[in-house]
Amino acid sequence: MLQLTSLSTTILLAAAVALGPLATDMYLPALPELSHAFTAETGQIQLTLSLYMAGFAFAQLICGPLADRFGRKPIMIGGLLLFALASAGCALAESIDALLICRFLQALGGSAGPVLGRAAVRDIHKPRDAARIMAILAAIMAIAPALAPTLGGVLLAGFGWPSIFLALAGYALLVCAIVAFGLPEPLDPAYRQSLRSAILARNYWTVLCDHAFQGYALTNALIFSGLFAFLSGASFVLIDFLGVTPSAFGAYFSVMVCGYIIGSFLTARMSRHYTPDQLLRAGLMISVVGGGMMAALAWTEVFTKTAVILPQTIFMIGVGMVLPQTMAGALAPFPHMAGSASALFGFIQMGAAAGAGVLVGHLHNGTSQVMATVIAACAVASGVAYLLCIARYSAPGLKAAPSHG
Repeated sequence: MLQLTSLSTTILLAAAVALGPLATDMYLPALPELSHAFTAETGQIQLTLSLYMAGFAFAQLICGPLADRFGRKPIMIGGLLLFALASAGCALAESIDALLICRFLQALGGSAGPVLGRAAVRDIHKPRDAARIMAILAAIMAIAPALAPTLGGVLLAGFGWPSIFLALAGYALLVCAIVAFGLPEPLDPAYRQSLRSAILARNYWTVLCDHAFQGYALTNALIFSGLFAFLSGASFVLIDFLGVTPSAFGAYFSVMVCGYIIGSFLTARMSRHYTPDQLLRAGLMISVVGGGMMAALAWTEVFTKTAVILPQTIFMIGVGMVLPQTMAGALAPFPHMAGSASALFGFIQMGAAAGAGVLVGHLHNGTSQVMATVIAACAVASGVAYLLCIARYSAPGLKAAPSHG
């Protein structure tokens, strides 16, 4: 068994949390191909992303309380198995409706990895340490989605789009086996919660009414919606509009993900010298610069690959700094019900992201303008949420004086 505080456990939790982005990023190069394969419109194909996010959001409200009652490990194992089966169903789908159903089921299972991975970090570490571990986890986790579109493009070219979903099924089964045989249960038995509906409702209401949670969850949801707007529109902008090949799409996508990795590593390295609140402010400002730059270039009709990837990379540096701080801040007040808090946090995050994806798909005009505008708007709105909420109600333990030792 792994030690809960070891780097190996952090890597395993990162692998579980990475299941969410992998399920979206890996098949991005195949979206135009899926449109041709199922004779479906762009909006229908983008619905496979938005419906996944909606299912992901809904499922977290279920698996969070279950994990608070029965422990993180059994719920994570069950979710990973469902994800693997649904991924195989996606590979075998013969119609767009069948694919949408399997994507929804895939989301139900896939939610267990991210929501319980975050909760496990809160189980194991104190709030300030949790922010640092979240940053390390995010940096490690980013390696997978950085490689995912490239791998997806290779699989698409060599074996067709079904092979992408089969590869996702294999990944889920591998993580499931390691969790089953290598991870100790991180939840303290003293923190187990009842599944009585009245208690569940009370727990969710307690979390939702917490001012600090509201601020961190809203700030996170808005900045994540900007990220998802890019995921939803990138393949149609880069492949259909700018002529990037599906195999090369992964390389361009990896450049953008490098921004996220840089932001995450900067946060992990600087967390000993700056407070999480200071890092959060810096990340938000960087994201506003990146999003604003992309929108300005798009609306002045500068339609080049660089005009999309460079601003998005800057935006993602900020995202890599913002997400760990908002995750740790939202969960900090709730060590006794981190599963429920993480579930509600994820529900808000994914629900907002699904809305952004639908907006991009519905308004897409064949250029980068709609996608860029949504990204910029989300960045600005996230900064406003910080000023109105987090600046007034910060989480306990996250404004402690930094160490200079």
